[in-house]
Amino acid sequence: MNRYPIWKNILIAAVLLWGLLYTLPNFFGEAPAVQISSARPTLEIDPVADSGRIEDALKAADIEHRGIFSDTTGIRVRFADTEIQMRAKEAIEAKFNPNRQDPSYTVALNLLPNSPQWLTAINALPMYLGLDLRGGVHFLLEVDMPGAISRRLEAIAGDLRGQLRDKNVRHAGVAREDENIVLRFRDAAQRDAARAAIQSFNTDLQLTERDGSSNDFRLIATLNLQAQQNIREFAIRQNINTLNNRINELGVAEPVIQQQGADRIVVQLPGVQDVAIAKEILGRTATLELRMVDGTPGDSQAFEIAAGRAQAPYGTELYIERRQRDRGQAEDADSTGIPLLLRKQVELTGENLTDAQAGFDENSQPAVHLTLDSPGTRKFRELTRQNVGRHMAIVLVEKGKGEVVTAPVIRTEIGGGRVQISGSMTTAEANKTALLLRAGALAAPMEIIEERTVGPSLGAENIEKGFNSTLWGFLVIVVFMSVYYVLFGMISSIALTANLLLLVALLSLLQATLTLPGIAAMALTLGMAIDSNVLINERIREELRNGCTPQAAITAGYDRAWNTILDSNITTLIAGVALLIFGSGPVRGFAVVHCLGILTSMFSAILVSRMIVNLVYGRRRKLDTLSIGQIWKPGIH
Repeated sequence: MNRYPIWKNILIAAVLLWGLLYTLPNFFGEAPAVQISSARPTLEIDPVADSGRIEDALKAADIEHRGIFSDTTGIRVRFADTEIQMRAKEAIEAKFNPNRQDPSYTVALNLLPNSPQWLTAINALPMYLGLDLRGGVHFLLEVDMPGAISRRLEAIAGDLRGQLRDKNVRHAGVAREDENIVLRFRDAAQRDAARAAIQSFNTDLQLTERDGSSNDFRLIATLNLQAQQNIREFAIRQNINTLNNRINELGVAEPVIQQQGADRIVVQLPGVQDVAIAKEILGRTATLELRMVDGTPGDSQAFEIAAGRAQAPYGTELYIERRQRDRGQAEDADSTGIPLLLRKQVELTGENLTDAQAGFDENSQPAVHLTLDSPGTRKFRELTRQNVGRHMAIVLVEKGKGEVVTAPVIRTEIGGGRVQISGSMTTAEANKTALLLRAGALAAPMEIIEERTVGPSLGAENIEKGFNSTLWGFLVIVVFMSVYYVLFGMISSIALTANLLLLVALLSLLQATLTLPGIAAMALTLGMAIDSNVLINERIREELRNGCTPQAAITAGYDRAWNTILDSNITTLIAGVALLIFGSGPVRGFAVVHCLGILTSMFSAILVSRMIVNLVYGRRRKLDTLSIGQIWKPGIH
């Protein structure tokens, strides 16, 4: 009567074994590590060559490591303790960045999971820990919204000059004054023509007339409220995207980057120990520029100038195109690229770029496809029409130093706002170039207005307190259930253990971020999960009081308690989903653990406990009593 088929027992046992395997990594903790990543947009990490250089640097300093690992963000080296970690950082920094004033690589302190290799091989990884549990740094950044609007007005002023020139409208000057753009004309007819022209191609401006002297007719252009709001929203979005890409250099697991209020961004970096490196990366300012090449890349004149045997002509600058980088000479990276002379005049900036995607050209060769906005499309069409057959360089400028991403040849006039960059690049280089062009610059400057550091020791203390609260709550429940329901209470406690095991395994598999509210949700889940077993045990007691045989009481107890368990868990799950949808930050973390805990509690309370009860009682043909505590019958005292 009370037996599961063999396949169901095997399936439940397999789920519990899976839960154990994916819970184990969370007990091994984390080890101090040093991460090496590229500090220059056009410089890539070579896992093989750069790992060898790390090995050489550590051997020279007589430093032992516990493994060198590489991934898409860089190379990490694990060490036994923080003292060795600090010595290793100095040795690696000296090897990779001989010029500390202009570093080519970011060498940062970090933490790595200490799990055995066999667990990592089956993708059994520990949960991510939030800032309050792991330690790390918290920044509150304020975006310079007036600066973003000011930059936009400057760009619009430049566009207006070109657009009025295209419409053959004569003006006496276009200049930005505070939050306005002032256009001056010598007669009212030209001003009226300018008004009509501007209204036809720019809907973001409000135009008002203002007269000065007899031959000074002015048109005042102001951004309307909707345009200003769009600029603010774009600045926040673009800055968040750019910060995401920059933080990849630190190898931070599950960083928190989110908007707070109208003009602030919260950045939390769990596990980061080097605050100075984090501030340096977050505070970078980068711009994208399109400039014309004077001559051809790698011509004799460029090589002479690069070798110091000649001076760059007036109005030009020497740059290096890093399309073919020699990995073995990364310390002196400037000598490994192709020299080329660029004109100082900037033809187009990254503000006109709306998208960049890697793809293939008509010859099935890797290429980058760019999309420009309306002003950028017009400028680029004029630029390509006037420079067919010449090289155009795409330059990424960071910390006052520019590097050429690529320098393609202009084959024909390009209109329509779609630009294709192709040449001698691999698919990986095309993807890298697209990423750089998409998110190379901040839309507006930012300032760190709040900085908070949570030390690893405080995080460890929080983990200990959270673990102890969950453990003591669990033990109290086990003692109560064992005393009150005897053997069935012990079985319920085993099911509760399985519930906690499966919950941690799910969080680890999903690589969810556990915070203090998440630990609170775990403790709450334990209390709620045992309710299902209490309902089942009380239902079995009731069936026994009504005269059912023990085997029939077990069957009826589980079957009739099911509807009540389902109803109560669904209503609780609805509340959890509402918190997940409408909550944010710690509330969402609580809701994730809460919802997963409800699902695992139903599995453990119904299936796991029933399987154990079946194994204990199901094979007994003659069963007189059940070890389920004192059964009080009505009317008997």
